[in-house]
Amino acid sequence: MLPLDLRPERVAEELAGYQERLARGLGTLAAIGEIDVGASPRDAVYAEDKLVLYRYRPQVRRPHAVPLLIVYALVNRPYMADLQKGRSLVEGLLQAGIDVYLIDWGYPDRGDRYLTLADYIEGYLHRCVEEVCRRHELEAVNLLGICQGGTFSLCYAALHPERVRNLVTMVTPVDFAVPDFLLAHLVRHIDVDLLVDTLGNVPGELLNWLFLTLKPFRLTGQKYVGLVDLMDDPEQARNFLRMEKWIFDSPDQAGEAFRQFVKGCFQENRLVRGALEIGERVVELGRVTMPVLNIYATEDHLVPPASSVALERHVGTDDYTVQAFKGGHIGIYVSGRSQREVPPAIASWLKAR
Repeated sequence: MLPLDLRPERVAEELAGYQERLARGLGTLAAIGEIDVGASPRDAVYAEDKLVLYRYRPQVRRPHAVPLLIVYALVNRPYMADLQKGRSLVEGLLQAGIDVYLIDWGYPDRGDRYLTLADYIEGYLHRCVEEVCRRHELEAVNLLGICQGGTFSLCYAALHPERVRNLVTMVTPVDFAVPDFLLAHLVRHIDVDLLVDTLGNVPGELLNWLFLTLKPFRLTGQKYVGLVDLMDDPEQARNFLRMEKWIFDSPDQAGEAFRQFVKGCFQENRLVRGALEIGERVVELGRVTMPVLNIYATEDHLVPPASSVALERHVGTDDYTVQAFKGGHIGIYVSGRSQREVPPAIASWLKAR
């Protein structure tokens, strides 16, 4: 390695250049204005309380006969699946001929404090499935569950296998006791009863802070230093701000559902033990007998691969496919590689069944 050039005049020159780039970049950021999200035209087809069910407008003349319902996590906004043109899971599925629906859970407020997991899974999710079935005159639909939404979809498929034709899970936590599940290790030591009884709904900002601490150097410092190198390019700067908007757009969590999910999954690992209760029913993953496609990210810092791939040992289907994506928890939706690999893989797998 060459020795560092630490002559005072050289350091001063670099600092002056950095300051100049920073000043130009700040002008670029100031000129960008409002950050838009969402690339694909859609229509609201059902609404209940805070929830809205959207249908994306098909992009082919005759879309696939069985629609796909996307179930996102509660903790972030679902527009990550359709962030912008060219970086959109939804867009890729539409172009591949899939008829796509998506559940937007909305922003819970104090009136939602006592919503339970049963309210979300046996209530809202079930009624969305029923609505899609009614609109297409079908008995069952395809489900795509993402992250926590994948866990919800697994629960729903186990409780209502007659309503799920095919199940796709993406970066979905299944076994919460695998050794490298850092988030689970942290959450395991939280007094969730005290937290919920004190706060009611759990603030999204609090959870967002927790997620950032999983990679503190990268997520709270390094990326902002790197921003200076992007700020001369308005399009790259806009992409950066679009991602920042999504990261910090974190809804509060309905207190009772949060308590049940943390205790039942993170702290007691009941999903794989066949002991997770949704209302008055127990989730038995062995009742997931429809075809399953399980997609995980090899570099996922939120949901480690071992937690996702554990699904194969617990489902009751003979038609099980696992697919690894070389990337992270966010890259699986928006990276260039994901646009080439993930939507076509999902579409071809669904059409084959």
